[in-house]
Amino acid sequence: MKLRVGYGEDTHRLVEGRKLIIGGVEIPFELGLLGHSDADVLVHAIIDAVLGACALGDIGQHFPDNDKGYRDISSLILAKRTAELVKEHGFYISNIDATVIAQKPKLAAFRDDMRRNTSYAFGMDIADVSVKFTTPEHTGPEGNLECITSRAVAMVAKDV
Repeated sequence: MKLRVGYGEDTHRLVEGRKLIIGGVEIPFELGLLGHSDADVLVHAIIDAVLGACALGDIGQHFPDNDKGYRDISSLILAKRTAELVKEHGFYISNIDATVIAQKPKLAAFRDDMRRNTSYAFGMDIADVSVKFTTPEHTGPEGNLECITSRAVAMVAKDV
């Protein structure tokens, strides 16, 4: 069996007039994330980690932001399509570990729903998906409520 690791990172600007969707969960907050799709930074970072582990490019290559078909689409749909692509190339996702960096809002109460949504979308057991949160202690763009960032690593396996 061949094991491979991938890394993904995504950042979206916080703005008024948009929903805040993270891990497929709508979070009550006065600001939302700006993007072509639902701008789900957690799922986007995971998609890039998974694609990277399989050497299959990145999220923009597979789901470009100039394609109207992806306008306001749920990132969980993109995750399902990514999981299908990974499987077509003979890989399976072993585990995911992701962190969301946000000063506000507090996200811990939504962890289980985020893990459930992402594990389902990627066709995984929830026990193999970790989602963590950290605050930047009022530093940088995340600390100044300019954006939210997520970073993720994924391990994939392939029988050889």
